Amino acid sequence: MFERGIGYVVANRREPPKTHHRPGVELRVGFVLARHFTLSAFSLFVDTLRLASDVDDRSGRRLCDWDIISSTPHMIRSSSGINVSPTTRLGDPERFDYIAVIGGLLDVEEQLDRETMAFLHEASRKKIKIIGVCTGSFILANAGLLRNRQACVSWLHHSEFKARFPGIRLTSQRLFVEDAGVITCAGGSSVADLAALLVRRHVGEHAEKNALEILQLDRRREGREVQSRAPIPLPVHFDDRIKAALICMEQNLDERIGIDEIAINVGLSRRQLERVFHKNTGISPAEAYEKIRMKKAMLLIERTSKSLIEVALDVGFASSSHFCRRFRANFGITPNALRKQSGSRQSLRPGKE
Repeated sequence: MFERGIGYVVANRREPPKTHHRPGVELRVGFVLARHFTLSAFSLFVDTLRLASDVDDRSGRRLCDWDIISSTPHMIRSSSGINVSPTTRLGDPERFDYIAVIGGLLDVEEQLDRETMAFLHEASRKKIKIIGVCTGSFILANAGLLRNRQACVSWLHHSEFKARFPGIRLTSQRLFVEDAGVITCAGGSSVADLAALLVRRHVGEHAEKNALEILQLDRRREGREVQSRAPIPLPVHFDDRIKAALICMEQNLDERIGIDEIAINVGLSRRQLERVFHKNTGISPAEAYEKIRMKKAMLLIERTSKSLIEVALDVGFASSSHFCRRFRANFGITPNALRKQSGSRQSLRPGKE
């Protein structure tokens, strides 16, 4: 087990010796795991590197290598409760090609300690590429490492990121974004796509192909491809521009941006977007927008105690009367009646008196 460090803020600190790449290793990644990190994001990244570097299924590290780096030797608990042990102390970031920060639960105090945050700043100063994986983008933003850069987050975390860091350019339509030496990745299966891209870039096409085939992936998706999200039921196969438009609508429920702006966001004119929607879904963009708003409103009515005007404002209506009329037109029931039904169902659950 490695020796515990005493912090970057202390002068005359003795640094561990710089470690150079082993002969033949083309890609080396240092993993920084946040408290309650997402295990799947970490394991997908590591296994893509392992399989790209493997020969005869022996889990060798001939072409790629990696370490779990930490300021302490203590185990790091994932959000699933599984503990992972660090393999090395922080040291000099220049011994890595990339530093990948694996985020996790957002309601955790001090996801990374000050010494580790200082290490990330040192890596940035030394021009080592830094990756924010899953909610690792929040950590990088909080550290100031996304200033003047675009960030990519999952559609699930779009609203929270936007609220916390309003000055950062944000997308949750793409799988990952690389901007001025910093990569941010939405998480989920897109972690394998990003790792495979790095393998192809540093090791080669054959290594990438080997990893993808063993992972049972037909191809590596590009970072610009749209995240897998359909806020309302749609045909199994539909245009990616529809998916991007729906995500854009979902992210702008309270502001209720216009269809023209949504069309521009996905690279189409309004007329083109309407044609694509009618051809693939049989409904207009405006009708799809209302369906998404009503779906969100139903969840708020059933699961929160918000007033009708609060719900109306949350989904883009200026008045509760207009909201109630549209709600009834969509569901055949008023919001108040639905809330009463939901309350009755809750009272009948086991353990309720």
